[in-house]
Amino acid sequence: MKNSVKILSITVILLLLANVALVVMLVSGKGFGHKPKTPRSDPAEVMAKELGLNEQQKATHKLLKEEHMKTMKPLFDSLREAKMAFYMLTKEQELSDSLLNAYGQNITDLQVRIDKATFAHFKKVRAILTPEQQPKFDTLVKKMMIKGRRGDASKTDKKP
Repeated sequence: MKNSVKILSITVILLLLANVALVVMLVSGKGFGHKPKTPRSDPAEVMAKELGLNEQQKATHKLLKEEHMKTMKPLFDSLREAKMAFYMLTKEQELSDSLLNAYGQNITDLQVRIDKATFAHFKKVRAILTPEQQPKFDTLVKKMMIKGRRGDASKTDKKP
């Protein structure tokens, strides 16, 4: 009887230690299958390096990027709100096709505006490049479009 109590006590202590170790691993972010976070590189820096931008080009690109982001933020906010409103329609019991089409068209219109603004931005950026840099830029744009087509879940794409 004394041995069984001793074995039971040791088992309880081992289980307690294992649970404490598991909690520590989960809280520290070093749990099973956890991938360490790698710092994201700034796309502007990557582009500058890959294209070999000079200081003037970097400065101009920075201004173009800031201008573009001022334009894009409200559009992205509106798109997010439009999608939220669209998907909130799932609560409704009965919906007409015309209502769904109207909400869908709103999302489409916003996406077209975003794409046109991005296209115009790319044209402006391309215009500051030398003829030697432009083909490299075209390749970068193509890579970005391929990556974007796969959705947010695959932004860690290795090859186009």
